[in-house]
Amino acid sequence: MKKFLSIIMIITLSSFMLVGCGQKPDESKKIGLIVSTLNNPFFVDLKKGVEQEAEKLGYEVVVLDSQNDPAKEVSNMEDITVKNVDLVLLNPVDSDSAVASVMIANNANLPVMTVDRVANGGKVISHIASDNIAGGDMAAKFLIDKLGNKGNIVELEGIAGSSATRDRGKGFDDGVADSNLKIISKQSADFDRTKGLTVMENIIQAKGDIDAVFAQNDEMALGASKALADANMNDVLVVGFDATDDAVDAVKQGTMAATVAQQPILIGETAVKQAVKYLQGDKVEAFIPVELKLITN
Repeated sequence: MKKFLSIIMIITLSSFMLVGCGQKPDESKKIGLIVSTLNNPFFVDLKKGVEQEAEKLGYEVVVLDSQNDPAKEVSNMEDITVKNVDLVLLNPVDSDSAVASVMIANNANLPVMTVDRVANGGKVISHIASDNIAGGDMAAKFLIDKLGNKGNIVELEGIAGSSATRDRGKGFDDGVADSNLKIISKQSADFDRTKGLTVMENIIQAKGDIDAVFAQNDEMALGASKALADANMNDVLVVGFDATDDAVDAVKQGTMAATVAQQPILIGETAVKQAVKYLQGDKVEAFIPVELKLITN
């Protein structure tokens, strides 16, 4: 009898061990997202796109906000390497400083893809973004047409060192180079609405004769529009970049002339699709472009 009970106990213990260890359910699949800032509607939408597509494909998303601080971004990458994610999507604060973040992922054998902004070094599987050079050129062509190929332009630049700043600026500057439009002031407002307002106020005081403003994102464009309205300069054309909800409303109301429409939700969705494709062993392209369009009234 004792022998029989011992056998029953062994079978019961073995069954428990099989259920508890050998037959445990699959661990949840995770994708990391390190975003430059969630204090910007564009990146909130990008995060939304990532989360929506990840849920469809059965992945959990671990989101960390770098708060526009390169040092915070590095810290976030260090944190995410121990959170058991399968791949990290990095939206860099700055393309140069992002190299350190990418190298941390590389050293941890964690695959990394960049989203919206590139990293200027390290091993990146793929970059998913709009063609920012084409978008800058699109804004240039719009203003050349609207101004009859003549006028004074102010250009508000984003964060120095970011690929979006560099590429949008190149597209716009090259686009107006052979025209009669003159860029009379080019200053950074760090992709920020409040800074866009302040910088534009200072430019108005210094320059005065302004026909149009190209802002490298909508937040700066909205700040510039407010400064122009306060100065009763309502005939100045303002073109932004991103097509955030506030900017699209401003275009409809006539306080902005146009915005180059990135599709942040689609960028986020595309990034997840490419991440999952890579994780399943399929080849992905080094650059995945997401379509742009110009929104006007």
